[in-house]
Amino acid sequence: MKILKTLLLSLTAAVMFAGCGCCDDDNYNDGLTTLFLVDKNGYSLAGVPYKCESMQYLGYTLDNGEFSFYPGEKCEFDFTSLGGNLNGDIFEDDIVYIVDDINDGKGNIGYDCELFGASTTQSDGSFYYEADDQCVFFF
Repeated sequence: MKILKTLLLSLTAAVMFAGCGCCDDDNYNDGLTTLFLVDKNGYSLAGVPYKCESMQYLGYTLDNGEFSFYPGEKCEFDFTSLGGNLNGDIFEDDIVYIVDDINDGKGNIGYDCELFGASTTQSDGSFYYEADDQCVFFF
């Protein structure tokens, strides 16, 4: 009987403590994905304004071009001050790439730019947009 009481007490304590996790659920980043914006020379594009559906305030890409989002949401980027990429011309266009942490381009991401229109990213992660365009990406 003593073993049964001990077992029952241990089980009750385990159930009680399971509800008292170590972390605040509001800060839990399950599924958060991070990608990067880089230019045609492979340099990070820092300070590009963006806002995803899950964000309360406007954010900016970090010094390494990093931005984060939850899969399934859309994020709007403001490419004001960039000259656009209408022809994929590496010498004249401001080509922007969306890449992962090992610099692999992320193709087939749907997007819709205010001035250019809708399309999907190329296999190298580049996309077409006009000068000073704002684009929504569907991650």
